[in-house]
Amino acid sequence: MICQECNQRPATLHFTKIINGEKAEVHICEKCAQEKGEMFMLNGGSGFSINNLLAGLLNIEPGFQQAKPNTLPKKEVLRCKQCKLSFPEFVHVGKFGCAECYETFKDQLNPILKRVHSGNTSHHGKIPKRIGGSIHIRKQINDLKQTLKQFIEQEEFENAAEIRDRIRTLEKEVNKGDEGGKQS
Repeated sequence: MICQECNQRPATLHFTKIINGEKAEVHICEKCAQEKGEMFMLNGGSGFSINNLLAGLLNIEPGFQQAKPNTLPKKEVLRCKQCKLSFPEFVHVGKFGCAECYETFKDQLNPILKRVHSGNTSHHGKIPKRIGGSIHIRKQINDLKQTLKQFIEQEEFENAAEIRDRIRTLEKEVNKGDEGGKQS
């Protein structure tokens, strides 16, 4: 396939863009991609960089990282006490130097984690379906018991009675499941 820009060299880079459900394919040679500036992976001929990928995911512009020190107000850079890594160094390298870095940079990480994980900043684990049936129900019972306490404290006894009945129903399910498991 020949480059769609210069129509001379073989196309070595193939892009597929999907915008509003419409697919557009572009086939260009490496030289045209560098000249036109369309290829973020080439970055001046240095090849693909995972740092550029992370910067794109985290909405950090590479130009900001390389700004002249005189153009930005001087600000004290937060560093990890244990390994002395700074947050800009983390952004450049793409990984932390030690476990203490997570605690040191937690304020900077929360917005990043929210963007990457659809608003979630904590992981509660996963439970396998085949053994987790009663575990999910027990967790639901514990949550309902907390809600029940709140309703009782607020003297909302009608709501508390509904929650109590739901707890009893779920406890019967758990007991029935436990008895079924013991007989096998």
